[in-house]
Amino acid sequence: MAFLCQTYSDDHVAAYLSFITRLKVPGSVFTSIVFDYQSHMPPERLPPAQPAYVLRGHEFQIHALCFAHNNSRLFTGDAHGWVVSWSLAYKRPTVVWRPHRSTVLGLAVWGTDRVITHGRDSKLLIWKLAITDEENLDKTLPAENVNGNRKTPEIIQVLIVNTLNFCSFAWCPDDHDNTLPPVLSRERGTPDHILIAVPSLFDSDGIDILYLPSENRTSRIPADKTIKTGMVMALALHSLTCKLRLIAGYESGHTIVYGNNLPENKWQKLYSAQPHSQPILSLAPSPSFDYYLTSSADAIIAKHPLLSADTTVDPDTKPLKLSNTKHAGQQGLSMRSDGKIYATAGWDARVHVYSAKTMKELAVLQWHKEGCYATAFAEINAPAADSIEATGLHQSNDGREQVQAVDSSNNEPPPSTALAPVPSPTSTVSQRRELKAQTTHWLAAGSKDGKVSLWDIY
Repeated sequence: MAFLCQTYSDDHVAAYLSFITRLKVPGSVFTSIVFDYQSHMPPERLPPAQPAYVLRGHEFQIHALCFAHNNSRLFTGDAHGWVVSWSLAYKRPTVVWRPHRSTVLGLAVWGTDRVITHGRDSKLLIWKLAITDEENLDKTLPAENVNGNRKTPEIIQVLIVNTLNFCSFAWCPDDHDNTLPPVLSRERGTPDHILIAVPSLFDSDGIDILYLPSENRTSRIPADKTIKTGMVMALALHSLTCKLRLIAGYESGHTIVYGNNLPENKWQKLYSAQPHSQPILSLAPSPSFDYYLTSSADAIIAKHPLLSADTTVDPDTKPLKLSNTKHAGQQGLSMRSDGKIYATAGWDARVHVYSAKTMKELAVLQWHKEGCYATAFAEINAPAADSIEATGLHQSNDGREQVQAVDSSNNEPPPSTALAPVPSPTSTVSQRRELKAQTTHWLAAGSKDGKVSLWDIY
């Protein structure tokens, strides 16, 4: 087979494989031939990676994604206001409802029994929804067009917010003595109080900080008067040890970091830069919260420092690094919880995966036919290897190694494999499926075509 690959073109090899298929060659022999053929292909000619699963059921473009409940659920929100909770063990809907009459801008899970949805209809809604509630709720997908009364989750709170900006909310637990990492506190803890950041009702360039469940507006950050930023386009909020940090991305391409040392409740500007020539579409802080990334309608992804509140804004402070990806229009930027990689949803219908350390492109995931708008990573519980750039090998569903087309120019050693929990010999099939779903390194991507692709990489 190696001789065949070196001597003949891909068309000849494809014809040969088709011929032996018609001869009904046993499956194990055929598989061996195919993998032998792929193993002799040069890296630049490897076949494109394929999603592990595709979730179908939305009729409109996907704008929001959120993994929840220790990766057992994936929430998806579309441009027609529908939200679907998917079981990742069975890839089927567990709850389907329409919380908004316009685009779903953002989704989050508050503790174990509350879901936050943010829609373009100027509403931010808190729903009571625990896994134990799913049995009695509607599971009919939007694409099935079934009329009639749906059994939906119970609404706990309704907040009227500004959605003129098309900017999703940001949130964090209000825990002044928080010793847990942000991801753990959101999933395994159930904070009674949270802080919400949204564009101001009175000024689209400003930001309001709300306190839940009381709905009090704790503070307002007015528009910066020293620079013309335009509307707020993206937000991130973080709380740790009596300190708040708010990251904002603006229509002008500026990004600003504000700090607040509690309990003074006085915000000050810590950092400001304009790395983009177009509006900022998304941003994401690192899990350790020592830097953050921004993406824009231009082709730049920028890496910025996160300064302490003891510093004052220095006009000479520059972004840590600017990366020209040559792919204009990247949004839905998300970073994996181990801080090793991040991904963007491209208007070019591709999902781009990058190394957080080098900011080099590692993989281009091409399956959707229309532009992508959102990405989300499942939480990684086991410690990752120090290097993941050199290879795209991973285990497929049947246990065989498969190859993904990635940039291996870094020449770094291949990664070690993190040890996943081993199911008990007495566990049921259902328990083993749940365990596999919760420990898989999922990357979800939502597209204009209404489909959500699930990728198992790195």
